[in-house]
Amino acid sequence: MGNAELLSIHVHPVKAFRGLAPREAEVEPWGLAGDRRWALVDDGGKVVTQRQQPRLALAAAELLPGGGIVLSAPGMEPLTVPAPAPGTTVTLELFGEKVEGVPAADAAAHSWCSEYLGVPARLVHMDDPATRRPVDPEYALPGETVSFADGYPLLLTSTASLDALNSLIAEGRHAADGPLPMNRFRPNVVVGGTEAWAEDDWSRIAIGDIAFRVVKMCGRCVVTTTDQSSAVRGKEPLHTLGRHRRFGSNLVFGQNLVPESRGTIRVGDPVRVLDRKTG
Repeated sequence: MGNAELLSIHVHPVKAFRGLAPREAEVEPWGLAGDRRWALVDDGGKVVTQRQQPRLALAAAELLPGGGIVLSAPGMEPLTVPAPAPGTTVTLELFGEKVEGVPAADAAAHSWCSEYLGVPARLVHMDDPATRRPVDPEYALPGETVSFADGYPLLLTSTASLDALNSLIAEGRHAADGPLPMNRFRPNVVVGGTEAWAEDDWSRIAIGDIAFRVVKMCGRCVVTTTDQSSAVRGKEPLHTLGRHRRFGSNLVFGQNLVPESRGTIRVGDPVRVLDRKTG
């Protein structure tokens, strides 16, 4: 694979909010430390994402020691929200799954989120990611869990594949939508130094000293059409993915990972392929 390396790391403290780009991150069994441990839920208990509320792309959350966050968004005063103490959980619905979480203790957090979205919303914390939400058993080993991420602990993308996708977009009917930046795909780790679509063939990789199983291609949704700096939606990349990257019913970009151990990854770490898919 040549000199493949980790180009960037992305942590999203609140699901669907803008991400942070630290130089290093701790890898926990359920994902990067601090990633998607918070989520917004509507008055029916369903988790709110950019699918329903594109404006979430413009909101941000800074991580604090101990799991708290500082919320910020256009037109809103920043608000510090500590991680709630263990207590009574509420049941959320995330893509049809029932998941337990602990609401923020300060009512101001719920008011802040509701005011920003213009609809009732609550801010909920995943207090115990080791027990709250199993990874899809079709792709997981017993006991593997995940945060409020869409389905898997980490999402990997590559710059070579984005370049290839942008070339295809430039040749298509919605060329004016491109080129797209990587933040459309909201990855956790971005790899450089590979061939385009090389990740399709990986089954195990190492980033620095940490090994990961490459368990499943990532099917993409309308969130990828949302400009993360303006919250305006276009046609791409779904139009082009539908023509060139359709696998079964999924439009694919990126690969889902499950870590095999704890440790720290750092920008610049070498990325090595340990095993490839067979057949």
